[in-house]
Amino acid sequence: MSQQRLADTLGLRFQQIQKYEYGRNRVSASRLFHSALILGVAVSYFFEGLDDPPEEGADPQEEAVRAFLRTDEGMELVKLFSRVPSARLRRQMLQLVRAIATPEPEIPA
Repeated sequence: MSQQRLADTLGLRFQQIQKYEYGRNRVSASRLFHSALILGVAVSYFFEGLDDPPEEGADPQEEAVRAFLRTDEGMELVKLFSRVPSARLRRQMLQLVRAIATPEPEIPA
């Protein structure tokens, strides 16, 4: 859908849609909801790719794992790795990844 058509449907000017898109103006929750209905998407569509804020006192390593699992690659890797039938082969794959991964800086306790 074009920006002009979306603007017309929302009763706005084309320039206002551009300001929303580029983050120059804030979008109210009701306008965001209405836009999602018009575009035929869930409101969450507009937030895809954004990280959730870390929980208070959350373990940084757990947060890193959660962030990884929110990526397409992370989810695919977990699904495929869990389908490898041999525990020995899974351990060897893990050793390979350890060997090629860059060292992670240690997180102070």
